[in-house]
Amino acid sequence: MGIGYSKKSKKLEVLLWSIALPGFGQLLNGKYIKGILLVGLEIFINVMGNFNKIIVLSFNLKIEEAIAETNYMWLMFYPCLYFFSIWDAYKDAGGGQDKSFAYLPLVFSSYFVTIGLIFSSEFTLFGYLIGPVWLPILFLPLGLGIGVIIRRILLKIYSMEKI
Repeated sequence: MGIGYSKKSKKLEVLLWSIALPGFGQLLNGKYIKGILLVGLEIFINVMGNFNKIIVLSFNLKIEEAIAETNYMWLMFYPCLYFFSIWDAYKDAGGGQDKSFAYLPLVFSSYFVTIGLIFSSEFTLFGYLIGPVWLPILFLPLGLGIGVIIRRILLKIYSMEKI
């Protein structure tokens, strides 16, 4: 029982550190080159896209200023880097290996967060701009949900082929 708990704890640790900063999970998994590369890419894309400044402005509800500061051409790389880093670290820690198509929710999260970013300078909700931080976050559950649905459909299709 202690071994199973230890493995689950390791997967959770890697997952949470990957959510905190892309590349940290890889470093915990001993994948140092990949981890350093992902941390470096995260910092580079973050700086080029003005992401930290956008986050601060968004949390202070200065959405128009956040939109003006956003370098969309750079920031659009961030969702793919972020969700790939999470999946890769989790997979290397032993997660998702026993589940077919387990990657799909994170892949579709990446797609939908990117779509949210694309429309964040124009999309309004009840007349209010949502902005380049909040709209992608609102699109995240949609991506997760669609990924789960597509995974279930594929599992049914593949299970029917075995019959």
